[in-house]
Amino acid sequence: MLQIAWDVIRSVTDAATTAARDELTVPKAILLGVVEGVTEFLPVSSTGHLIVTERLVDVGRHHGTKDAADTYAITIQAGAILAVLVLYWSRIVEMGRGLVGRDDDGRRLLEATVIAFIPAAIVGVALEKSIRDRLFGVWPVVVAWIIGGLAILAYARVLDARGRAAGGALETLGRRGALAIGAAQVLALWPGTSRSLVTILAALLVGLSVSAAVEFSFILGLLTLGAATAFDALKHGKELIDTYGLFDPLVGFIAAFITALFVVRWLVRYLERHGIAIFGWYRLAIAAITLVLLITGVL
Repeated sequence: MLQIAWDVIRSVTDAATTAARDELTVPKAILLGVVEGVTEFLPVSSTGHLIVTERLVDVGRHHGTKDAADTYAITIQAGAILAVLVLYWSRIVEMGRGLVGRDDDGRRLLEATVIAFIPAAIVGVALEKSIRDRLFGVWPVVVAWIIGGLAILAYARVLDARGRAAGGALETLGRRGALAIGAAQVLALWPGTSRSLVTILAALLVGLSVSAAVEFSFILGLLTLGAATAFDALKHGKELIDTYGLFDPLVGFIAAFITALFVVRWLVRYLERHGIAIFGWYRLAIAAITLVLLITGVL
């Protein structure tokens, strides 16, 4: 009798494991990797796009796989992080030289990056469980998309009036400005807000030029996203691999890396020439589409 019960439990467990692994196939992993690579450094929220895309392609649809899917939405950021590391390697070397006292500009940039990182690190660790439990859903993302879209459109007028070329170089960023950017980055812990959005807007508000603001957002992202990815991987990585295996998440990582290489280069040139308003309209449009999907029961 006990053997029969054990066999039933094992068969149910094996079936659940197989179903979970079938959730994240190679095509889905590539799709999610491309979504991450395209949206991570655009002011549109990669986490929000990943949450909605996962729901559309039925990743994380089981109660037992939701945590693994949420972890995947965070750890796949490593691909985009690597792309920035490759593209901004000279800045990283400069900061390394500053660390050992051989480059004053590098030391100031490193100091500003660490200062800007601290607020989100403290709040993120303290509220990590609450954020995952309450905010990793479609409705919170839609709300954040709308608010962020309106904020972009409001600020776009100010930026256009000031002139996109106006503002200081990255080397002019001081401690207070860095702390202000870091405080703004805390808002991005709400999925759908966009870390790139709040850090770029904050950097513009403290006086940096568009190119300098975007560059600092990228560099700050290396530390912030790297720490968040490492923290989540250490805490939930085993659950991710046990649920989805190693190969499919790795495919997503590669797709995110390749895609982000192109997007990061494009974004700086685009913002210098055309401004940020298009992303505000995009956020409102994607929020409206998602609302329709929610109302009609697709999501």
